[in-house]
Amino acid sequence: MVSEKRHSIILNLVNSKGVITLSEIMNETNSSESTIRRDLTFLEEKGALKRIHGGAKTISSPSEELTYSEKSSKNLQAKSDIAKLASLEVNNGDSIFLDAGTTTIEIIKYLKDKNIFVVTNGLKHIDELIDNNINCYLLGGKIKFTTKAIIGGDALKCINKFRFDKCFLGSNGIHVSMGCTTPDTEEAIIKEAAIKNSKKSYILCDDSKFGEVSLVKFGDIQDVTIITNNIENISTYKNLTEVKVVEKS
Repeated sequence: MVSEKRHSIILNLVNSKGVITLSEIMNETNSSESTIRRDLTFLEEKGALKRIHGGAKTISSPSEELTYSEKSSKNLQAKSDIAKLASLEVNNGDSIFLDAGTTTIEIIKYLKDKNIFVVTNGLKHIDELIDNNINCYLLGGKIKFTTKAIIGGDALKCINKFRFDKCFLGSNGIHVSMGCTTPDTEEAIIKEAAIKNSKKSYILCDDSKFGEVSLVKFGDIQDVTIITNNIENISTYKNLTEVKVVEKS
């Protein structure tokens, strides 16, 4: 297959799925891994996509944000694996905060047998918490329709009344020098407050988020423990903070 045809197939895949793996591209194009790696390097240099560990993803602007439904359909296995590992950090008697992310909601099913108290600003999360008989509290405030999050001044006042043992947050980007970032100022304020009011803070993110920078910073890497499914240049991040990686089965 000529390179132009492969490039067209690769771009169609990444634009339709958001994130694609090397194996997917190899199967679709009937090409070798080395050929596809060269293609991805070429397309990245042209600004058509961004390479990530084991594949590629679309390029997004710093202020662009997917809806909750769009986020929840991506990287499902990675989110579940990360959430399961994160749940091991929660002990009986803990009071924790879960933000409105699509990875943090996956933790809830692993917490149903623990005696804990959970505060969240996630509308989707509160139903899961109730269904699993977990003591919980929903922040009050303004509803952000796209991400199903409670935000705004009232939510900030609410969260500042609490002191948490741990908080678990999502992040649109994690960058060594730029820190943890998200597209929305009001969501960033809630995340920042959660970190400030917690004894220990965790960022849950899959490998597509590393090296990404979104519009608003809510924390430095040194402020959090990173829990992920995979990470390139892990020593760079481990020099700054604790990193927990899902074990490959």
